[in-house]
Amino acid sequence: MSTLDLLDRLIAFPTVSRDPNRELIAFVQAFLGQHGIASEIIATPDGRKANLFATIGPTDRPGIMLSGHTDVVPVEGQAWTADPFRLRVADGRAYGRGAADMKGFLAAALALAARAAARPLETPLHLALSHDEEVGCVGVRSLIERLSTASVRPRLCIIGEPTSLRVATGHKGKLAARATCCGVEGHSALAPKALNAIHLACDFVGLLRTHQDRIAESGARDADYDIPYTTLHAGVIAGGTALNIVPNRCTVDFEIRNIAQDDASEVLTRLLDDAARLVAERRAAFPAADIAVEVVNDYPGLATPKEAEVVAFVQALVDDASTFKVAFGTEGGLFDARLSIPTVICGPGSMDQGHKPDEFIALDQLEACDRMMDRLLHRLAA
Repeated sequence: MSTLDLLDRLIAFPTVSRDPNRELIAFVQAFLGQHGIASEIIATPDGRKANLFATIGPTDRPGIMLSGHTDVVPVEGQAWTADPFRLRVADGRAYGRGAADMKGFLAAALALAARAAARPLETPLHLALSHDEEVGCVGVRSLIERLSTASVRPRLCIIGEPTSLRVATGHKGKLAARATCCGVEGHSALAPKALNAIHLACDFVGLLRTHQDRIAESGARDADYDIPYTTLHAGVIAGGTALNIVPNRCTVDFEIRNIAQDDASEVLTRLLDDAARLVAERRAAFPAADIAVEVVNDYPGLATPKEAEVVAFVQALVDDASTFKVAFGTEGGLFDARLSIPTVICGPGSMDQGHKPDEFIALDQLEACDRMMDRLLHRLAA
């Protein structure tokens, strides 16, 4: 199968993060098996989802790992002009959910695996496919646990998120949290006698904005990023049951995306200190006032030195050897922090097309990725 044929098959699996990915994983396992490649399935306890890991070539030495996620973001509420889960090729582009993020890379990696299986390799090729990346790099953690017990770990890792086949050496870390703001309910006609939890939540959001302004003005900088400093962002706020009831509960979902110079937990601690002072002011009149914060998920950033072996290795595979850092997160920080596997991000397509209606990848990007894979195969067989 060609890379485009494989992309057609992969897009047809509607692997939105909330849904199972087992049919796609079964297809990949069968495809690899047709080429004599054994693969290991790491399933979730309920069996609905799974990761896949495979090695082509010798198993007694570390190799090059190609890593990518199988899940995609939802399409509801987006104005697609055609079925998002059916590949459409037009005007030099391949359209479909996941075409850019990141089934185009997975298709090229599978096509490479088929070619690699027909040749003797001096250095092994590893394939790592994970689930639930789009909801915070959740699924890959069981694969990492599996690799942590392996006698031989991969030497280098290439994560195929879309970078237009430029070499990305880093991304910010992320901490996702929920603040539960507790007030005192009452009749809206007597609102001053109650403590409005939505108002308290708005005060908390005000603290987020104050901390963000302070960091933007005088915080640490990393000029390799489009936004060169740590960011705080409130994404979801929910509270209240009826207009004539002063609400006693409101939640705020927020995140911290930190550059390497900042520790997300320290940023959170400073925010919580200010939130505690805010609550103390309210408790004089309303002892039940509270803001409780729970960390929902987090993953470390990636900061691979430009002089690292993995950077030079991948630069030799692509046409554009420049380096940069990406705004979005990946499993790369986890591979580096938990397994000490040097990692870069390099894949076809652009994230400018990701998560949008009529998502696409340019056909010339797929062709360029195939050339990158051919160069990699040459290195593995040398």
